[in-house]
Amino acid sequence: MKTLSYLCSWFYCALGVLVLMPQTGQLQASDVQVNFANEKIDTWHGFKRYLFEFEGHGAWVVEPKSPRGDGAFSWCMMFPDAFTQRCAAPTLLERGFYHVYLDVGNTFGAPEAVKSLERFHQMLQKRGFSQKAVLIGISRGGLYAHRYATTYVDRVAVIYGDAPVLDFKSWPGGFGEGKGSAGDWEVCKKLYGLADDAAAKNYTGNPIDTLDSLAKNNVALVYVVGDKDDVVPYAENTKIVEERYRKLNGVVEVFHKPDVGHHPHGLDDPTPVVKFIETHLPQK
Repeated sequence: MKTLSYLCSWFYCALGVLVLMPQTGQLQASDVQVNFANEKIDTWHGFKRYLFEFEGHGAWVVEPKSPRGDGAFSWCMMFPDAFTQRCAAPTLLERGFYHVYLDVGNTFGAPEAVKSLERFHQMLQKRGFSQKAVLIGISRGGLYAHRYATTYVDRVAVIYGDAPVLDFKSWPGGFGEGKGSAGDWEVCKKLYGLADDAAAKNYTGNPIDTLDSLAKNNVALVYVVGDKDDVVPYAENTKIVEERYRKLNGVVEVFHKPDVGHHPHGLDDPTPVVKFIETHLPQK
């Protein structure tokens, strides 16, 4: 009887371990790992931040105090310390999102930069982060966010663009009503492998031109724009995307600031953007 009792105890213990162990061999969403080689730790807007290098690029991950449990994270593609409180990230951290950044430099969402971003995402996913990111594209960061999403459409749930560049002919090209930037334009053409202005004008990979796959894959778009923006004009960027995306039956919402230019980014209260993001995440 003692032997039988012992065997029964062993069986139920083993069964319990099997139930608790992941069946896929991968991390569960609640098992996000945030320790990195040669990391440094500081505080970012009241939250613990891990700074490290990834493939020679500066990178960091900010940890929420009470994670959602599904590995959800926001990812600022450019200018992560610009108007931060207004651009949703700290509020998302309060709601349990992680927040990340990879510095790929002033590369305008060009192909090599996008590949680096995807390898970074792969590394995060292996550590328990979600397969689908929430991308934050501030100003020229809009190019990074949309270019990443259209290249790896299964990797993105939501894009939040804030006064986003969605056509590089508008900025830095300056071929419309905006100011443009001659120096940035030359760098942009080189990074995209475009020989001259004519080739750049005929390029069909700008965000305004590549919306179909995003709509088919239910990527939700939310934008904040200043109606008096003379750097990244609304009419040449977000307005075009909004109109085209609605025709594709895509989900898009735009928050207008009537008397505001390119700055300040964000909203006095970013709650509407945060609610949009939470509403359009994949179900837990």
